[in-house]
Amino acid sequence: MALKNRISYSQRLFFLLVFFAGILMSSFVLFQYEREKQFKVENLNVQLQLLNAQIIDAIEDGKPLDQIVNHYQNRYPDLRLTLIDTTGKVLYDAPYAWKNDTIPNHGQRPEVKQAIERGDGYTIRRKSENEEGDYFYSATRIGNTIIRSALPYNISLTRLLAADYSFLWIMIGLTVVMCTFGYFAIRHIGQSIKRLQEFANLASRNERIENIKPFPNDELGEISQHIVQLYSQLQQTIADRNREHAMVLHEEQEKIRLKRQLTNNINHELKTPVSSIQGYLETIINNPDMNEETRRLFIEKSYKQSQRLGQLLQDISTITRMDEASQLIEKEIVDLNTIVQDIIAEVALRPADKRMRITCNFNRELPILGNANLLTSVFRNLTENAIAYSGGRDIFINLVGETPQEYTFTFADNGIGIDDQHLSHIFERFYRVDKGRSRKLGGTGLGLSIVKNAILFHGGNIEAHNRYEGGLEFIFTLKKDDTPSA
Repeated sequence: MALKNRISYSQRLFFLLVFFAGILMSSFVLFQYEREKQFKVENLNVQLQLLNAQIIDAIEDGKPLDQIVNHYQNRYPDLRLTLIDTTGKVLYDAPYAWKNDTIPNHGQRPEVKQAIERGDGYTIRRKSENEEGDYFYSATRIGNTIIRSALPYNISLTRLLAADYSFLWIMIGLTVVMCTFGYFAIRHIGQSIKRLQEFANLASRNERIENIKPFPNDELGEISQHIVQLYSQLQQTIADRNREHAMVLHEEQEKIRLKRQLTNNINHELKTPVSSIQGYLETIINNPDMNEETRRLFIEKSYKQSQRLGQLLQDISTITRMDEASQLIEKEIVDLNTIVQDIIAEVALRPADKRMRITCNFNRELPILGNANLLTSVFRNLTENAIAYSGGRDIFINLVGETPQEYTFTFADNGIGIDDQHLSHIFERFYRVDKGRSRKLGGTGLGLSIVKNAILFHGGNIEAHNRYEGGLEFIFTLKKDDTPSA
């Protein structure tokens, strides 16, 4: 509540400006008032000094004092004239000449003392001892005689000596104008301060700062805007760092999860061939009288399970190597056409129930910088998968696109395809569409996972979908080398 009721900085600055402007105006007005008043007093004194000199000249010309007094009192109705010697004795005082003998010594009167010492002097608003009221006295010494003229401080003289207050109104007007301009200038500065305060409040709460209004186009605004930009960059850097940290943490957790899942799956997958081998061998050992045909059958089944076990271990080794030591896998120039043609030749030599017709639309060198074993595993695993599970008769391997950076292939069969619900999972490790049939045919459940990881290792991508005319189709790309695409 105290912060809300607190006067803003711009308001305090404006009040301070008004305060100093008031002091400045008051000082100027007071100085001008005193200066103008002093000027008028000195001007009046000069006039009276001139009057005194004229009276002395008239006395020296032999004119009677009463005549002289009457002459000048016609010009100045309230004028008093006094003649004093250098001892302070009053020689003549008009209009009180009739009591000259009773008038006290004027030697200590300020204007008389000044006239005795330096030739002239004056006193402002000194009370007369002969009459009530204040007078303005001006004294002039000529030789041993001092003539003093005096005017009462009546309304006319007060107005004459009063300062001209028009200067005061001019100063007040200038002050108001200055404060008005100052108000708008301070208000302009206050906008920057207000924006900075909003920014500080948002920054203290670690909030985003997109909604701060633009700063005024001045030096303070530029500095403030620069501060906000630096803070925004810092926020973005922190956000990026946190996002990268979260991604790394997620990747680490995902790796841990996959390793745990892989370990569990490996353990589960290894149990079946190991248990089968163990069961067959125990049966043979425990039945020494077993006929030769049955014994041979059990040994053949143990051999098949050992082959499946060896293939499983080999696939696990391949997966692990791509996951944890992909940077150690060597690359060389490999011809994809040679790999495909070798696989076609191998399949052609198989028994009729274990082979399919393979059609390929390319018969030229397709060089690529990669690992020969992994690239071979891509085409071999896709082929083995089609032969084992598609139920079709033909395989189609086609080069459907080529750029300076990569190849695009399709690998399809004309079999039964798979349900759409399984399409998004077929590249997962140990995922089987038909688990019983897969194990019966000796599959490890890692073939398509190896395919995907091998393609990713070579900078490509792979996806699968059911063909309209029947069967399953894989579309995948392989980069020709490690050069980044433009």
